[in-house]
Amino acid sequence: MLFTPHRLGALTLPNRIVMPPMTRSRAAAGNVATAEMAEYYAQRAGAGLIVSEGTQISPQGQGYAWTPGIHSEAQVQGWRRVTDAVHAAGGRIYAQLWHVGRVSHVALQPDGAAPVSSSALLAEGVKVFVDPTGAGPECGVGEMIQHSMPRALGEDEIPGIVADYAQATRNALAAGFDGVELHGANGYLINQFIDSQANQRTDAYGGALQNRLRFLREVVQAVVDVAGGDRVGVRLAPLTTLQGAVDDTPQATYLAAAHLLGELGVGYLHIAEADWEDAPLMPVAFKEALRMIYPGTLIYAGKYTAERARQALAEGWADLIGFGRPFIANPDLPERLRIGAVLNSPDRATYFGGGAVGFTDYPVLEEAVEAVEA
Repeated sequence: MLFTPHRLGALTLPNRIVMPPMTRSRAAAGNVATAEMAEYYAQRAGAGLIVSEGTQISPQGQGYAWTPGIHSEAQVQGWRRVTDAVHAAGGRIYAQLWHVGRVSHVALQPDGAAPVSSSALLAEGVKVFVDPTGAGPECGVGEMIQHSMPRALGEDEIPGIVADYAQATRNALAAGFDGVELHGANGYLINQFIDSQANQRTDAYGGALQNRLRFLREVVQAVVDVAGGDRVGVRLAPLTTLQGAVDDTPQATYLAAAHLLGELGVGYLHIAEADWEDAPLMPVAFKEALRMIYPGTLIYAGKYTAERARQALAEGWADLIGFGRPFIANPDLPERLRIGAVLNSPDRATYFGGGAVGFTDYPVLEEAVEAVEA
């Protein structure tokens, strides 16, 4: 296992920094990772762990334009270029396996089919990123539009999606990833089964909490069977309501999910906290309860500063801290945090799509000093 709580005591903050998954929408034709993506990730190999941007496990799993996949041989080879570059730079990288469920559009689905979900429920105001002109990622110009009305998955279809997760795990390992992280947060498919207000099923996958956790259990078990629990993480967003996924009793639901994942031997939980302005803070008591219930490594991400990160690590409810947007603009973020250097500010206009600008051209500390001296 890459990280275990009993081995973390001597690590300083830079070693405990995770680069969490961040969609950048720069994959090439066929949703294949590019050489530019390899450079981007290798630049950030100083993180204790990199988790790749979400990579869809099947064509049905895609919800945004220009995102990479992990279901074709070309995609496996594209990601191999990325993992080789990260490993050559001394880093470690997990693939985040992604099925967006209802958070998609018919324009992105095979044969223009409706997206799938736990239930046929539209999340009003939830938008996806599409390429309306077909110009491709290089143009960097897309459009955010309301997701399409989904259909409920038939119970007989669910084993096929579980099998897609297992195959994606095999593909990720073949591509050289050190492990995989399942995206169970932010209102995507796994989350759509877990949260009570997104799941109106009356079969074995709906209703009672243990039924709503069944899809999570089956997916995790299939992935652990392929990779081994110590190479599997799961990302959850316990107390947020992103993209229409709302639970009536979130603390009880996610403590039960954490207990389940501990029983299944998952190596880490990656907890996504609310990161928007004026967002409510996750209660420390809930984090301490997670620590008591879940025996593996706990990663937290959500607008952390160096000061907040050090406090979380000192209090013991976190083992690693994810820094998202700061990593976009600061390839050498761990070093900057170590010495207290000023951080570059990210350019929001270049978050999705485009080329090197706003992607691989942010300066590291040495380049910044040289620019000032010049």
